[in-house]
Amino acid sequence: MIFHSIEYIAFFALVLAVYWQLPRAAQNLFIVAASYVFYGWEHPWFLIPLAVSTVVDFSCGLAMERFPTRRRLFLIVSIAVSVALLGTFKYYAFALENVNALLSVGHIPPLRDMWRLALPVGLSFYTFQSIGYIVDVYRGKVRAERDFIEYALYVSFFPQLVAGPIERAGHMLPQYRTPRTFDPGAWRDALTLMLWGFFKKLVIADQTAIVANKVFSLSEPSFPVLWAGVFAFAIQIYADFSGYTDIARASARLLGIELMENFRQPYLASSPSDFWRRWHISLSTWLRDFIYIPLGGSRCGTVRNSFNLLATFTLSGLWHGASWNYVLWGIYWGLLILAERFFSWLRFGKGLPLAVRIGFTFLLTCAGWLLFRERSLPQLIRDLNQSPFTAPGTQWQVGIYLSVLCLFYAAPIVVQMVIDGRERSWPAAAKLNRTRLFVAQTALASLLLAGIVIGRSVVASDFIYFQF
Repeated sequence: MIFHSIEYIAFFALVLAVYWQLPRAAQNLFIVAASYVFYGWEHPWFLIPLAVSTVVDFSCGLAMERFPTRRRLFLIVSIAVSVALLGTFKYYAFALENVNALLSVGHIPPLRDMWRLALPVGLSFYTFQSIGYIVDVYRGKVRAERDFIEYALYVSFFPQLVAGPIERAGHMLPQYRTPRTFDPGAWRDALTLMLWGFFKKLVIADQTAIVANKVFSLSEPSFPVLWAGVFAFAIQIYADFSGYTDIARASARLLGIELMENFRQPYLASSPSDFWRRWHISLSTWLRDFIYIPLGGSRCGTVRNSFNLLATFTLSGLWHGASWNYVLWGIYWGLLILAERFFSWLRFGKGLPLAVRIGFTFLLTCAGWLLFRERSLPQLIRDLNQSPFTAPGTQWQVGIYLSVLCLFYAAPIVVQMVIDGRERSWPAAAKLNRTRLFVAQTALASLLLAGIVIGRSVVASDFIYFQF
């Protein structure tokens, strides 16, 4: 079941109608059941790895506290199961493809793919969330959950199950134990946020996706057309993923649960490291806390620290997909941050205006999006070999037209960046009294709804991060 579907709207309306009539314990059980219906709507077998992960991690967490001398053993078992699920469903075909490529060099017959497994949606998200829980229990940061229903809700909570945010047990489990109350003000905020998420997905992301998909389907796009397509994809992926997160946060808020903020105006970042403090925050902080710091972080020498950083970003790339272009994308970002640290040590660029640093960071980000979007390595090499000096004037006209078209669709996001500033989504709301806030939210919601009806793309697409 996907957010931008009639099925989800009907499903969620029914969930809300029943949910707020129940006591807290029954609410939790009901949402677990609803989450399993949501997740298994089209592919019921997706529920099998979800249930396996839930039972194993819940049991291992309890066993750690019951048998403290064997805590490490249960940690290894839990992580091994999560990694095995990822390896089996996500990386098996990728590994087989590369093994067969090596075998072909020696003229050895290829291995047959006997499984042909489909990737369960959201597997990377809930396995990382489960690993975070079991490591936090091992470190003593949280107590092992005793209530199986509450832990099952932590793993399967449907608003954030398939594409995050990747939440922490210390943030979510206390909310599941606390009675929720109906708050009309929170509902108004949530409905406005939800409409904004739908607008970003259906109008901005899906419209710019038409341009990006068309350009990347060309075998030999010219330099200006190629980079117009990259610009379109930069807008698409931000509107798509942040739009999903907005809908997820709004859906959770309507249920009395607060999810973490996953984006903070990433295209206003002034450096590569600043970008990763603003983009997919739940993943970047997870990688920092559970990969980078355990490897030694920045507490070791320069060479080891550089290795830790590159290893973390390489894993980040591989997490996004079983393809070499994602690995290259992760390495690219690791090298950018190493370069940033080196030039910072030389005090280079400190005096540049903020607008210049933001613009330069955005260009570096777009170069990374080319690596992310282009999965064919031979095609990627052809793209990188394109020269701006060989493209005829007509191709520049096409490239400029496509870029301006995409900028037109992205205008609401640009306006939001200008108004909202660096941190909060709706900072002006705090300055309004209840009546004016209600009028402002109603007007904004009406504009967003009209924009969705009038401007939505005729070509619908799934959320990009569903494939990860």
